[in-house]
Amino acid sequence: MSDDKPLSDKLALVTGSSRGIGAETAKALAKAGAHVILTGRDVKALEAVEDEIHDFGGNSTIAPLDLGEPDAISRLAAAVAGRWDKLDYLVISAAYLPSLTPVTQIDQKQFSTAITTNVLATQALLAAFDPLLKRAGAGRVIGLTSSVGSDARAYWAAYGATKAAFESILDSYAQEVEKIGGVKVAIVDPGATRTAMRAKAYPGEDPETVKTADVVADRIIHLLVEDFATSHRERVVKPS
Repeated sequence: MSDDKPLSDKLALVTGSSRGIGAETAKALAKAGAHVILTGRDVKALEAVEDEIHDFGGNSTIAPLDLGEPDAISRLAAAVAGRWDKLDYLVISAAYLPSLTPVTQIDQKQFSTAITTNVLATQALLAAFDPLLKRAGAGRVIGLTSSVGSDARAYWAAYGATKAAFESILDSYAQEVEKIGGVKVAIVDPGATRTAMRAKAYPGEDPETVKTADVVADRIIHLLVEDFATSHRERVVKPS
């Protein structure tokens, strides 16, 4: 391990790493020396991220994945375990944002997709990768949330409800493994960040007024390098 590559010899898996915060986090992990497993549904977008990583001398592996597909996560975990003997970092970045509507008009199909992606997949990821995280001796899980998960907001119920469940699952897991295998969990709220999801939610917003995704990625790297107490929570603010 060196100062410029503080995460050398580490293996990281980032969900939703084809774009936005997930992509920037994957690139930042690779720059810090980790081998990064890139997951997402858009193969071409994943390949573009991998090309960037390889261009600056980083290492990554593409693992196309639809979190809503039955057994997809268990198959991925089996493939990872077949190649590596541990997983140091699991960053859960993938999320689905349903249309913003009153509670009485929530689209059930979109709500179901949000529950599958934001809640059921989270539990499946923890269940599937728990053995590899414990085998690392100091496995770390970072889940990206939203302020609406803990602070209800009009028209955001479908997304907020899934993020509340997301946080509950991560908090419970953190308590369950606190004294087993050295695994720690952090929940990070990126705050207002320039992403496609943000643009969908706030179509009239000037993107130049919010921070870029690499700011969040840098904060995640800092957390991993400096380490954190389990059940750590924070909101990433725009640099002054």
